[in-house]
Amino acid sequence: MNVSSNTTVAVSGPPQAPDGPAADSPPSYWSTSVSRVAPTKVFIRGYDLEDMIGKIPFAASTFLLLRGRLPSPAEARLLDTVLSAILDYSLQKSGTVAARYVASANPNMAAALATGILGVGKNTMDPAGTARFCIDAYARYEASKKPAKVFAGEIVAELREKKQRIPGLGHPVFRYVDPRAQKLRDSAVAAGIWGPRAEFFEEIFRAFTRLPGKDSIVLNDIGMMALVLVEMGFTPEETTGLAILSTLPGVIAHVTEELREGRPIRTVPEGTADYDMSEKNFNKDWSEAGWVAE
Repeated sequence: MNVSSNTTVAVSGPPQAPDGPAADSPPSYWSTSVSRVAPTKVFIRGYDLEDMIGKIPFAASTFLLLRGRLPSPAEARLLDTVLSAILDYSLQKSGTVAARYVASANPNMAAALATGILGVGKNTMDPAGTARFCIDAYARYEASKKPAKVFAGEIVAELREKKQRIPGLGHPVFRYVDPRAQKLRDSAVAAGIWGPRAEFFEEIFRAFTRLPGKDSIVLNDIGMMALVLVEMGFTPEETTGLAILSTLPGVIAHVTEELREGRPIRTVPEGTADYDMSEKNFNKDWSEAGWVAE
């Protein structure tokens, strides 16, 4: 490129904003406020990890990471209670059984734990559905301007009409009261964290159990976990993560037991499955399907 003698060429680069990079520079590929690793320090939500180690309980650290602030002692104790309310379902939990099957084939703790986590979902161990239902139902109630008992009854009738179940209700063993759920509720009330959304969900639960034949249905531990965590400010997605976290010690213990036992490649035990005993003629069916014999 030719530049005339009376032309000034800028060589200082693009103009800079007074306190940062160029105004037209693209945004960073990653952005996080969760933690930062410096040359000689690790910061968790802005706090020096060295100041935290040995002082802050694990439940309080978990709260800090998720909520972005330090919890009060009451909040930390309640989260600790939530995380200790399940721990393990023995071999009644599909994910635990799957984890042990995988450990028998691939004796690796990480692989087995990942399998156990993948066993959490809509039908077991996930509070997210109840959390979303609780939040949405309360928003509808507030907008309705109706008495809580009346609107709760309307929601139950609506769900029955649609043949939809209320998440967080029912248990294969407990009737009338799930003692674990009751303990969680008592702890939330004592901590001053039991709030209006959880109260309205209970109103829906009472409306449901007033129906004929429904009086023994319980509000289960996963449902109560969802209510408590919602009132603590956690999102439905975070309730899933916290439920998984609460059962990981149990899965670790089961996988350790499986690895110690060293039984290779577990399979479905004989006598516990029904098999189709029919036998087919492959060559005949292959030919009839249109394949030409070679």
